[in-house]
This record gives sequence, structure tokens and C-alpha cells, in this order.
Amino acid sequence: MAVTQQLARLSPGQLAACRSSVEELNKLCSFELLPSSDYLDLDWAPNPLLRAFELTQVSTSIVVALQRGLDGDAEINPAYRDGEDTVWEHPVTALEPDVVADVGTLLGQVEPEAVLAALSEDAACALLSIGMREFDGHPRPYLHRHLAALRDFYAHAARRRLAVALWWD
Repeated sequence: MAVTQQLARLSPGQLAACRSSVEELNKLCSFELLPSSDYLDLDWAPNPLLRAFELTQVSTSIVVALQRGLDGDAEINPAYRDGEDTVWEHPVTALEPDVVADVGTLLGQVEPEAVLAALSEDAACALLSIGMREFDGHPRPYLHRHLAALRDFYAHAARRRLAVALWWD
């Protein structure tokens, strides 16, 4: 089973419920708490995207925002780690709405085409070989699709004043 990064947009009230209830957090991570439009599957793109930002010398503040937007801040409910089928080494974390707005603003300054055009073909291919030995496709469209989806996801969450939960599943 492949482990991929998942994100979910949720209200501050739903986040509070997940903090106090493992059952509620399990609903979130089982894709039962929210409409499918409030979830985003980033596949294996997070590490290659971070590395692309570093290699193309995107501003430090944007790299930090991307890192935070992929890692979250605090673990939502440490008791969830004790449940079945959890990815123990990757706790479920969250970003509060104010942080989501900051991340959304900074990621909104990034033009995916410009970042990816600055990568050589060899560098782009090398990025996808990290932990993705079975990748079969072209690296730039793959990274572009996921970067654009991440930007849109955070922009939409910021407009709605939502929190974001992050985990690997």
C-alpha cells in the first residue's frame, strides 16, 4: 500500500471536535467527516515540491510557508496514534485558519510554471526518483498539477476561514 499525503479543510469547530475525540478524528482521516471537495490527495509530491522550491531559489519565506503547509503545526490528537491503521511516524497535524491564510497568501505568489521551468530536465527527473521508484510519467506536469492543486486548496481554505488537517495515509 502506498502512503500518500492527505489534506482536509475543516472548520475550527470540527478541528476542536477532532482534538477532543479520536472517533471524530478517525472520521476525518477515513474521509467520512467532510465532502470529498474538502480533501486533497497530494500523492508523493510533497518532498519533490519542497526540493524544487529549494533548487530554484524560491524566496525563503515561501519555502517556509510550503514546508508549514505540508507539515502542519501541532498534532491534533496524540491518542489517535494508538488506533489501528494509523501511520505512527506521521501524526495528524493541523494549521489554524490564520496560518492557513498566511500560507495561502505566500503560495499564491508562486507561479508553478516559473518554478518548474527553472528546473533542468535532469533535476526534475531526479526529484521524482526520491522515494518514487515506480513513477512513470513526465515530472513537470506531475509537479505542476500538485503544486497548482495545493495553491488552490489553500486559497479556498483561506477565503472560507478554515483550518487544514494533514496526514499520511
